[in-house]
Amino acid sequence: MLYNNEDIKKILPHRYPFLLVDRIEKIEEVDGKLTIYGYKCVTTNEPFFQGHFPQYQVMPGVLILEALAQCGAVAVLSMDEYKGKLVFFTGANNVKWRKQVTPGDVLKLQVSLKALRHGMGSGEAKAYVGDELACSAEIGFAIK
Repeated sequence: MLYNNEDIKKILPHRYPFLLVDRIEKIEEVDGKLTIYGYKCVTTNEPFFQGHFPQYQVMPGVLILEALAQCGAVAVLSMDEYKGKLVFFTGANNVKWRKQVTPGDVLKLQVSLKALRHGMGSGEAKAYVGDELACSAEIGFAIK
């Protein structure tokens, strides 16, 4: 493990109940792109399950997307030149949700940075449950 939950809190400004990344396994270069691998352990105690939906608990798709964005932000904020800055989610394209995420699932998060220049960037993001793709998207962000 590269970063545990306490390490992530030193990098990201997010806190409970909005910190959606539990650990980072590794950051490496894959096909010329910086790629990060993280995890979100989904439990029945998540506050969003109180209303989404009590009788059929399913993680909101936008929060899966947010978990991916936070994972990507850890990759950016781990770079020396961006330490201590903020990363803002600016957009998502070609978002597809393919599998419902429920309590007990472990979301495997993978984000590959495609571009990063002039304080703006983009990445290819995928979330898996086991080997099954749950969500994929192209995400955009700004650094301040």
